[in-house]
This record gives sequence, structure tokens and C-alpha cells, in this order.
Amino acid sequence: MMLTPKVPTKGRGLRRGALCVVAGAALAITPLLALPGYASTSAGGGGGGRFLDAGDEAAELMTSQAEFAQARSAPTGLVAPGAYAAAYSQLSSLPAAPSSWASITNVPYNSDDPRYRDPSASNSSGGAGYVSGRVQALAVDAHCVFAGGAAGGVKRSCDNGTTWTPIADALPTQSIGSMSIAPDGALWVATGDGTTGSSTYVGAGVFRLASPDSATFTAASKVGGTELDSQVIRRILVDAANGRVFVAASRGLYVHSLTGPATTAWSRTLAPCAQGMLSCTDVNASYRDIANDVAVQPGTGGQVILANVAWRSGAAYNGFYLSRDGGTTWAKVNPSGAINPKDVGNATMQYSADGSKLYVVLESPAALVAGAASALSGVYVSATGAAAGPYNQIANPSTLAQSGSAERKQRIGKGYAPGVQSWYNQFIGVDPANAKHVYVGLEEVYESWDGGASWKTIGRYWDFGFSCWSNVDADNTCDGNVLHSDQHTIAFGSGSSAGQVYVGNDGGLYQRAVSPTASSWRSLSRSGQLDMLQYYSVGVGKDVAHPGQVQVWGGLQDNGVSLLDPANDGVMVSPYGGDGGQQLVDPNNGCRTVGEYVDLTLQMTTSCGVADGSPASDSSIVTIAPADPLPRFIAPFSADQTDAGTWVAGGEYVWTNTKTWASTSGADWTKAADTGGGHSITALASRNHVVWAGWCGSCNPGSSFARGLMTNANGSYQQVATPAGVPLRMVTGVTPDPADPHSSYVVFGGYSRNWVDGPGSDLAGSGHLWKVTLTGGTDSTGEATAVWTDVSGNLPDVPGDNLLITSNGRVVMATDLGVVETTLKSLRTGAPQWSRDAVPATIATQVLEGPDGKLYVATFGRGIYRTTS
Repeated sequence: MMLTPKVPTKGRGLRRGALCVVAGAALAITPLLALPGYASTSAGGGGGGRFLDAGDEAAELMTSQAEFAQARSAPTGLVAPGAYAAAYSQLSSLPAAPSSWASITNVPYNSDDPRYRDPSASNSSGGAGYVSGRVQALAVDAHCVFAGGAAGGVKRSCDNGTTWTPIADALPTQSIGSMSIAPDGALWVATGDGTTGSSTYVGAGVFRLASPDSATFTAASKVGGTELDSQVIRRILVDAANGRVFVAASRGLYVHSLTGPATTAWSRTLAPCAQGMLSCTDVNASYRDIANDVAVQPGTGGQVILANVAWRSGAAYNGFYLSRDGGTTWAKVNPSGAINPKDVGNATMQYSADGSKLYVVLESPAALVAGAASALSGVYVSATGAAAGPYNQIANPSTLAQSGSAERKQRIGKGYAPGVQSWYNQFIGVDPANAKHVYVGLEEVYESWDGGASWKTIGRYWDFGFSCWSNVDADNTCDGNVLHSDQHTIAFGSGSSAGQVYVGNDGGLYQRAVSPTASSWRSLSRSGQLDMLQYYSVGVGKDVAHPGQVQVWGGLQDNGVSLLDPANDGVMVSPYGGDGGQQLVDPNNGCRTVGEYVDLTLQMTTSCGVADGSPASDSSIVTIAPADPLPRFIAPFSADQTDAGTWVAGGEYVWTNTKTWASTSGADWTKAADTGGGHSITALASRNHVVWAGWCGSCNPGSSFARGLMTNANGSYQQVATPAGVPLRMVTGVTPDPADPHSSYVVFGGYSRNWVDGPGSDLAGSGHLWKVTLTGGTDSTGEATAVWTDVSGNLPDVPGDNLLITSNGRVVMATDLGVVETTLKSLRTGAPQWSRDAVPATIATQVLEGPDGKLYVATFGRGIYRTTS
């Protein structure tokens, strides 16, 4: 039976909450800074109900990235360059922990499995197929394909995606911005995810691998000094004809010799603000000189170089910059024709192979600030190749929407037109063999064979809304021209892969033939070994049907909620679509779980989410969201640690639920406490019904930033006094002391005062792990009196994310540089000695002890790891 899709309720991209796109959309961080003037959560409404408005995805993307940044950059919103490098140095000096870990998510992840098609919660049958997380960078040589993850390092496949091997695990960062192959076969990798989104992480410079088909990177692979550290890089361009390499980074355009000594520093050749080319007082210093792309015009002997330097929300320095003398001097260009020189934002540019044409995809800061349905100014061509134009517009949001797009208003709803996220995802690719054959990547992929006179959507957002679509695979007649959404990178094959084109996006890596008759894409994530999945959480429960085994769930950035179930023979599935947040799993029955969409939109299944897509199966996953006014994008909730019959959840309010798995709606939650107007709970835990809730409000870094702690450890809920010296940074974790109901360990995000608000200041405070003990009574403000003690010991100065005290006294902390551990005995000395675990140096978001006695860690870029000893 053909079912009419309930388009506004689908999980990937069709989401609830007001569309709220703002000028302060943040740059990236170690993060570097948070969103100035951006609300801490989506507007109003809180967490109740399902997804109502297609236009919400762009707003939700900004919200999620803003909150990611807040946790790492509060209180000032600024993190000085060098913070990441210093933390990595400290981490490297720790002794190695004796335990070993192995990935458990390097298996196929089928987002279209027909057994998991809840009509409201799942995106199965949408067409994305096998996914593996965000691929930000691509490079292809004659034998192998190289994929770079936003926080997943670099992986190599020399059998066209059948198998993948990590080759950059020894680097100090797993955040990859761009990659390029040099004529000598070397792979150049620029670190620091260049999307300039707040959930992107800065890098540690550029690295070169001479024999990428067989070797792996080491720290000695670095090119240059520290000049590119703590930057994000959107483009690395090998200008082979002139023996040099360009890098478009967040503090300008840099150049290095292609064959010179690796230790020679990169030279900054263009930085309009820093070089005094014009006044830049209209934007914060951290938003200045952001270079998005660079192109060298073929046939000019390397003399003509064009760069886009622009902050996506608008700044006086925004524009195109041209050099006619090989980069010695630069001038700002006022493009003529269809491009408005006063509305130049984020851009990608590419010349045709013969230099005769220059194509540009351009974001409009004015449209972004206005909250328009699309932030895309348009796709343009300079038919002569001249940087100043004149430019003709060859596509705009309406043109692309009418080209077979799933983002046509009649299919996807109002408020979500092609290019709505062009501040975040865009690419352009010109066929090296055909100057009129052009690919454009936005949320979808578009193709033109006639220089832009006509377009076809060849990589749709999904199949929902099309007459060819059916939940029943046998009745689905769609052509396979579907990718996961949000395109970031493109590469053309060579050698054994000649005639192929590769596209990387938020869901992984896809391939198709370069042919006007090509239809459908092949996912190179099918093996699961690419595994660059970005997890916010992990949950584990016993597999009742397979005694001795477990079911593992996890909430993901833009890849739903994954389920690894022994019943599915090693294939992960996605019962929930869209963004996944925290995950609560019954430890005694892994088919019972509560997953979070966003903003405390809790959805429960007691049957593993199995559904065939029929209207009757819509009850497989039910919404039980409390109606909180101000939850975080990823809001905390969990079961009481000693009473599984009590759940707690946090937004502005502390909520409790004693119906648990018998819940039927949000009405089953009871409001237990109010942290205060404008507050949002950032960390929450309950043990023996003693609740600890860390909160922020305002959560925006700056003069209004505040954080606090609330508990009922004294019998009634009270705010806990926080004396001077306790860090004024985000509370990212609370872990009750198992031996003392009046004590809890509090994890702080961000960096110490040395990196946040200047040496010598006590505003940000030091330490990442503190113990707080209530001492009885209240102070003059009515807050519970308490003793705070810094128990960080030799922890690196790196944002902390979560702390676990295991049943046998092991203490494990998830940080933005992986996992460290100590013992409870050592922790209770007040100066614990930490060791580092063998998990890649990526963001670890949660550590959990499973019912099988093993530890699990969710990482934001490298999947889920489990202890093997």
C-alpha cells in the first residue's frame, strides 16, 4: 500500500521550533568563540510534541552548534590560540592506562532498514542508505580514496570503499578541514574543520604524508611551525605549477613552498584586517580575516590568485581579493554584473581546467541575518574567467528548487529552500574534462551539463514527498538519486577511479559515474569501517532474546539514534531519525529505551522501535516529553542510580517520572523544582533520590553568563552557594559520591583563566573537576552552604564532558581530547593521578558502565568504543 508521508513529522530536517537565524552565528572553537547574542535554546515551546516545521533544521543546527561552543568557551566566549595545543601536550605526558578499547560501531549502519520505519520518528526509506558520519574533506589518487572527518581523522580505502584504514590516529587532532594530493603523490592534510560552525574544532596545522597509499601520519609529519595552530582551515590548495601550497584559514590566507623544508613557517600572504587594508572595527577580532577559499587561475603562470575572505554574517572586510603578481600584493575586487559587492559572504570558487570560466557559490549575509528561507545569494559564473566579472547568475534557490529538489516548498514545506545552510555546507566542482559540466553542493547536490543554463537535482535530500516513494521497498520506484543531506566536499577520480565523482556530507561518502545517464549513488560507508559517527550519548541494556549479549543505543548528530542489536547480524539500524541526544536504556532489557530528538523531546519504545511504516506502527515510538520552557538542545535525563523506578529530566525545571516504562505522555512527568527563570539545566544526576542539577543562565558567554548548582541533598531543593574561586564556566557533568549523599563531583567545561580571560584573572577559574559537600544550613542569600574543593589533580586543561565512577572503584572521565582515568582511592586524596586511555584524541561525550560490566565511551567523531579488558 502506498502511504502518504507525514512530511512535517519526519526526523531528518523537518523539525519543530521557531526558525531563528541570527547574525551572530558563531565561528568555531577549540572552540574559538560562542554565539554573540544568540539564545541558548530554540525559541519557546520546550520539549513537547513532534516536529512541526521544515524550516527548523537550519535554526536547530545553529542552536546545537551554539550550545556546543558555550560549554567550551564560557564565560567570555573567547579561547586564546594555543589552548588546544597546551592541553594535548599535557595529555601526552600522562602515563598510559592499562586497559584496552575497541570500536563497536565500525559495522554497517543502515539508515533505511525496512524493519525500523516508525512513520513519525524514523527516516527509514528516505534513501540515504548506509551512513557513517560527517565527511568534511576528500582526496583521491590513482589507487586510493582518502576521507577526512569533521572530528574523525583520516581514513584510507584502496578498494573503493570496501575496507577503510585509519591513517591519522597519531595526530594531535582528529578534526580535518581539507586535503589535497600533490604531484609527487604526497597527501597534504589541513586540520581544523573549516565549516566555521560552533561545533567545529580547531586544528594543529598542516601535515604531509609522502606515501599515503601505504604509510600513516605521525606528529613528525607536520609542515610549518605553530602559526596555523588553533585555526580552522576550509581549503588547502596545491599550486603545483608554481611549487607552492595555499591554506585558507580562520586568520587569513597562508602560503608554503611545495618542496621546501617542512620546518619553514607558513607565510601569511593575505589578512585584510591584520594588514591594515581597511578598518575592521565592526566585528570582534576573532571574526576577522576568515579566508574561505582560494583559487589560482590556470594559464596565468600562478600570477592571478583569487581569495574569498568573509565572515558569513557580514563584515566590512567581506569580499573577493585579487592578486595579479603571484600573491605579493592584493586588492579588494568589486565584482560586477549579478553579484552584489555589498553582500558577499561565505563562498566557494573554482576555475575550469583551462581557466576560461570562474564559477562561484555565494552565501548572502543579508539573507542569513534576515532569517530568509535560504541564505544562498546564488551560483554565478564569470564567462571570461575574470575575477571582477561581469558575473551571470546561473542558479538561485528558486531555480534549484524547481530542478527536481526535495526542498521544493510544495514537498518539504515553507521555510526551507535550497541553500538555507549555505553558511555551513556548500561546494562547487567543475569537471576537469568539461568546462560546462558543474556540480553544486548545498543541502542537496545539483548538476549542470551546459554551464548553468539548466540544472538537475542528482542528490536529493530524501525521497519523501515524491510520487515514486513508498515505505514498502518493492513499491518504491524512485531512482536512487538520494544522498544524506548537507554536502561539504567533492572530488573527481583518477587512475583506477577515473570517471567517478565522490561527495562527502553529514552522512558519509557517496560515489557515482561522471555521466549524463548516471542514476543513483553508491554509498562507500557500506562496510561501516569509515565510522566517523558523532555521538552525543550511549546507552546499553541486556539482550533478553540473546542471553549474555547486550543491545547498544546511541544519539547522533544528524544521523538519528543508532541501535546495535545482535538480532540484526552485525548491522546497526536507525529506529529514530534526525538528531539524537541523550539516551536512557533499561539495563535489564535493551529493547526499552527513551531517546531524545532535541530540546527534551523524549520518545520511548519498549519494542526496540520495530515498525513497518504503516499507520498502525506509529505507536512503536511514543512521545513522552515534559513541557519545559527552556531545555538545552541536548538536554540531560536519566534514571536514578539506585532506583530504576524513578527518572529525572532537566530543562529549566527538574522533572521526575515514576511511571517510567508505563509512561504514555508528557503528563507523566512531575515538576520537582525550578532552577530559576532563564536557567537551563546542563548536567543532571540522581542517586537515592538525591538530585544534583548544574545549570546555566544566561548561557551566552559574556557579562551575563551565569552558572550554578541545585540539589535536594538537604531535603528540599536549594541553590548551592558557589564562592569565589569556583570556576565560572559551564557545568558539564555531575556525579554523586556513592559514599556520601551530601557530596557530588562536578565537571566543568571550557579552559582555565589562562586561555579564556587572560593570565592573572580569576573570572574563569581553574580546574575541571571539583568536589562539593553540603555542610548544612544556608548562607545569607538562602543558598545551601557548601565546601568546594578542586580535585583535578594532574588533569590536562581540557574541557571535561562526563565523569563515571564504576561499581569497582574505577573513575573515568570523558574529555574533549579523549578519555582519562584514575581510581576512587586516588580521587579521594584530593590530588588524583590520571592516566590516558587508548581512545583516539577526539571529543569523548559520555562514559557508561554497561550491565555486562564493560565500559562504553561515546565519541563525537569516532563512534562508540568499548573496553576489551
